[in-house]
Amino acid sequence: MNLKKLTGALALSAVVASSLVAADTVKIGVQAPITGKYANEGQSIENFVKLIADEKNAAGGLLGKQIEVITCDDEAKAQKAAVCAKKLVNAGVIADIGSYTSGATEDAQTTYYRNKVLQTSDGTSDSLIKRKYWTFFRNSFPNSSQSDFTAEYMVNTKKYKNIVVLSDYSSYSAGLGDATEASVKALGGNVVFRGKIKAGTQNFTAMLTKVKAMNPDVIYYSGYYTDGGLLRAQQQQLQINADFVGGDSNDNPDFYKLAGKAAEGTVLINFPTPEILPYEVAKKYLAAYKETFKMNPPSIWPVTNADGLRAVIEGVEKTNSFDTKKISDYIRNDMKDFPGITGPFNIRADGERVGAKFVVYKMKNDGTKNVVSE
Repeated sequence: MNLKKLTGALALSAVVASSLVAADTVKIGVQAPITGKYANEGQSIENFVKLIADEKNAAGGLLGKQIEVITCDDEAKAQKAAVCAKKLVNAGVIADIGSYTSGATEDAQTTYYRNKVLQTSDGTSDSLIKRKYWTFFRNSFPNSSQSDFTAEYMVNTKKYKNIVVLSDYSSYSAGLGDATEASVKALGGNVVFRGKIKAGTQNFTAMLTKVKAMNPDVIYYSGYYTDGGLLRAQQQQLQINADFVGGDSNDNPDFYKLAGKAAEGTVLINFPTPEILPYEVAKKYLAAYKETFKMNPPSIWPVTNADGLRAVIEGVEKTNSFDTKKISDYIRNDMKDFPGITGPFNIRADGERVGAKFVVYKMKNDGTKNVVSE
């Protein structure tokens, strides 16, 4: 065989080998903030997805194919999110798990939809289902369900008379803040001030000084822990004698680091945190996570994302297909009470997860928290 024929034969062999490898794998994407201020959340999402994939691969794979996890770091930024969506689509993923923030999730949605790639996220912004993309379903619960629970707690349980609602400008935080304000007013509660801070500013003295003059009973903050911890610390520095209630994204170990001693007495409203999930499947996977990664997940969000992947796997197996439209139709219309790590997993026809259960926690400055009501 001459050199030209040999080269051609080798090239053909490489193409065939590549095709065989591709035929034996199914690709799942992870779009998450692997670096940046939410890195501990993003890294844990990636870890949990790999844990689920490794378990499935060890059992023979998904319809006989090994799951390959491909990760893209969106840093929770809009521009990065759009790039990640294109990268993962080009890599041939059938589904994307992520992102952590509603903003990054929303900026990637259209790319996944146009390419018929499934997307599941813990993002809670109500706007995530407004485009009616059949490719998207939520693995957490929307702002609207949390806002009603929060309002009930502040107005009817605690009977606060003067309520301040703060958020940042992100779609998640602003949306939750607006929804909570509306829910409080619907119950006859009194919102004396609705304000917004610029995330990452670090010094919130000007806003808190304005708030102090209103003599509030409580400050409710619907943003992320990176600012929530600082807000709580600076509130106490300014001697604002008001309770502090944080929305779900304040529930992260770094809140304690930022708030310091001011963490004591802070109230958080969130889904049950991983360590108190009562389900056997939760105990199994959380023990496996700790054994594998030598730590616990930092919050409930990596766990809801793991459930998102498990729902996709269930859809593939029940439809015996990698056709994303068939998988989506099954998840939305036929999957009932799937045993999620975070509880019964049910998706409405519009992609919304239903059956939310929230818990009220009171924080201690030693890094622990206790359930005070459910």
